[in-house]
Amino acid sequence: MTATNASAILSDANYARHSLAQIAFIRAFEAKALALTQTKPPSVLGSMHFCAGQEAVPLGAVAGLRDDDQIVCTYRGHGWAIASGLDPRAVFAEICQKAEGINGGRAGSALMMAPDTRFIGENSIVGAGTTIACGVAMANLHKGNGRVVVVTIGDGALNQGAVSEAFALAAARKLPVIFVVENNGWSEMTSTDDMFLAKRLAQRTAGYGIPSATIDGTDPIVVRDSFAIAAERARKGDGPALLECRVPRLWGHYNRDMEHYRSKDDRRKAEQIDPFITLSQRMIDAGLMTEREVEALREEEERKVERIADAVMASPDPVPTGLLDHVIAAPVDMNPRVIGTKEMSFIEAVNAALRAELDRDETVIVYGEDVGKGGGIFAASRNLQREYGAHRVFDTPIAENAILGSAVGAAMSGLKPIVEIMWADFLFVALDQLVNQASNIRYITGGKSGAPMVVRTQQGATPGSCAQHSQSIEAMLAHVPGLKVALASSATDAYALLRAASADPDPVIVIEARGLYQVRSTVELTEGAEPVGKARLRRPGKDVAIISWGTMVDPAEAAAEALAEEGIDAAVLDLRWLNPIDEEALTQAVREAGGRVLIVHEAVRTGGFAGEIGFRIQELLGERIDLSVRRLATMDTRIPASPVLQAAVIPNARSIADAARVLAGKRMIAA
Repeated sequence: MTATNASAILSDANYARHSLAQIAFIRAFEAKALALTQTKPPSVLGSMHFCAGQEAVPLGAVAGLRDDDQIVCTYRGHGWAIASGLDPRAVFAEICQKAEGINGGRAGSALMMAPDTRFIGENSIVGAGTTIACGVAMANLHKGNGRVVVVTIGDGALNQGAVSEAFALAAARKLPVIFVVENNGWSEMTSTDDMFLAKRLAQRTAGYGIPSATIDGTDPIVVRDSFAIAAERARKGDGPALLECRVPRLWGHYNRDMEHYRSKDDRRKAEQIDPFITLSQRMIDAGLMTEREVEALREEEERKVERIADAVMASPDPVPTGLLDHVIAAPVDMNPRVIGTKEMSFIEAVNAALRAELDRDETVIVYGEDVGKGGGIFAASRNLQREYGAHRVFDTPIAENAILGSAVGAAMSGLKPIVEIMWADFLFVALDQLVNQASNIRYITGGKSGAPMVVRTQQGATPGSCAQHSQSIEAMLAHVPGLKVALASSATDAYALLRAASADPDPVIVIEARGLYQVRSTVELTEGAEPVGKARLRRPGKDVAIISWGTMVDPAEAAAEALAEEGIDAAVLDLRWLNPIDEEALTQAVREAGGRVLIVHEAVRTGGFAGEIGFRIQELLGERIDLSVRRLATMDTRIPASPVLQAAVIPNARSIADAARVLAGKRMIAA
């Protein structure tokens, strides 16, 4: 042992002893959890990922932080949860999927979260927590509370695109984030040496201007002091830092990993730097503990864990009652008051809605690519930064994952982000943040937390647009429980739906249509917002009901007008919301049309939302009235750029009228 190490131990004897006890506790805690998955039959089902060998990192980090600093960690997060102050019994119960768990058994080992505490939560998607942490940090800056956010990843996650996007956003905004790489030498089942050219992974951030350090992650004193330095720097406004903590991996990647790919020599080298063994030996060498005292300490921590495990395993399992609660928030009555009307274009209505929300609520922030100084590529946010300041309306790097992920984190932390994804097609490069992150938070936390964020985007074909800028993806989004999806078909609805989305407590995607951006109509300006999920009957009709949304509503109305000249009375119902669906308006329109229904959308036919609407009608009314339901959609093809070719595959007023005419005519003749 060096003189420096001896001095550090002697000057921090109490902290070192406390750390040793905590390492022993976390090790015993996870060993017990592992054992419960290996009984026959298993007492606890599912995958678990353990931090054996890494325990000094969370313990040292928390010691170097303020009590109110926050933590976002990867799925190997049991030690972080305990170090952050969560009740170990509640953590163990969640690992065992028990009713008294942190999340009532809804999360399990790899996704537990408690955003109402400093422990924002784990994330089972590799690297995904980094952009969420950026959003939490954005909220802290907005509030001026001086908090720092720590986010952990494994070494392999450095190759994830989301992590690079998080670095870019954190650097650009000087966010108070400490990125932590727990480098155990293995990227799941592949040696890290095989995946990286650089021997010091922390070098990755140099290109972003983010300072970094590589430290001994088995020494809680070194970890504590390193985090204290990084946290103080972030608190002063100097931006993010990265700490690469080198640690051993004592156990496999997960509880069923037999480690057939790993050499005995590698295991031996890892065991030689086991933080419990090395810290124990330092304590003994410094005369602070004896071997017998170390063993007694270990046994005491193991007994604590046994008592917790016995109590948890005797506790009740979750009950299915309430299983469907908290997928979305309970509806709230909302009664907007009309304060004026104004004729404006669709895109002007979007701008007016954004301005109204920025006026209404100081927690609203608006951001995205080119959203700030430039006012957006389509001018949706024009002049808003000038009026509300760059702290509320701002530009981001071209990084969709960072935009959506930070919106999740900011929303969890008390802000109301309204973010723009320039083209709906671009959502695919960051869909994880909607499908795996935003949609889960309310459900996993049992309604304690949510992600009240709005994503504005636009979709659909316009002449000359290529196949990567023309897709209609509403069905994919509406399929996800926990997400709400609206499609505006006019300037009136562009204003109303965006206001409704911003007032809602859940994540909402508002889909616009650039083909309608310059179409003008009279917009009702309101104080307050309407509730989500309300359809609009564009015109009543008794012969056939045309059900549509978005870009096909206007052609449907044109078709209905043409049909009226022939004596066919066609209703047009604009659903406006695909999740949730206004079933009352839907069934009423179908009943009044005698069960004759044509569903029209611009999205391609296969997998389009017409199939869901048609089957929903059958379930709601099939045993009560005679139904005849048809659909009309874009042909199953990629969207060509040529206006001539586009017109050949996308429904229009004529094809809608033809389909409705046949449908109504057949039923009318039969009658």
